[in-house]
Amino acid sequence: MTDTALHQPHTSSTAARFWALIPCAGAGARAGATGPKQYQALAGRPLVAHTLAAFAATPGLAGILVVVAPGDTTLEDQGLAESVHVADCGGASRAASVGAGLGVLHTLGAQPQDWVLVHDAARCLITPAQIQRLMAACADDAVGGLLAQPLADTLKVGTAGRVSATLERSDKWLAQTPQMFRLAPLQQALQASGPGVTDEASAIEAQGLQPLLVAPEGANFKVTYPDDFALAEAVLRARQAALAAPATPREAA
Repeated sequence: MTDTALHQPHTSSTAARFWALIPCAGAGARAGATGPKQYQALAGRPLVAHTLAAFAATPGLAGILVVVAPGDTTLEDQGLAESVHVADCGGASRAASVGAGLGVLHTLGAQPQDWVLVHDAARCLITPAQIQRLMAACADDAVGGLLAQPLADTLKVGTAGRVSATLERSDKWLAQTPQMFRLAPLQQALQASGPGVTDEASAIEAQGLQPLLVAPEGANFKVTYPDDFALAEAVLRARQAALAAPATPREAA
């Protein structure tokens, strides 16, 4: 694909399908766990199982691909949904894992114009409603986009442990996932950016494009540090309790 083709807007999404790609090959060192954080137990299941369940419950996805480290067989006995495929082609970086996963999607039947939703395995609070919100917002967009949260806190610049400046926050957003772009432009953008790019939107931006920002409307933080596990578990337990609670007479009516 030429640079011109990359910058041409897609005016219709009629023929495009939607695929999910979950890079799941990281070590999760910052989480302080004894093994990869995506496999740590959370609310009775491995963390990544909650992530996969949300995507499996999302209507409109042609398939879900999980990219794990070479030789990783952890997910083999997890009773995954039929729509979930596992490929042990994970690389040394997120970009490498996503790039390898895009190649596997081609073998599963994905086409260059299809949409790919790349999502962090450790964002286990994602919901089908949030995923569909992004799909609906970006399906007819010329570029694609990502879930992101407007910055609520005052943003400081630190130098040697002290505040050196306060930044304007009104135009600042916290990037989240999924990040949704068409397969061929995303593949080309990642190849051009190299292994150091930290998210797909950054690679797309480096091509001179401006991804759409879509607020998730609900918790979607990434489990990164030890304290995050307890908070994520509390949210998941609360959701489970809400689903198990009997309907009130008004709800039943």
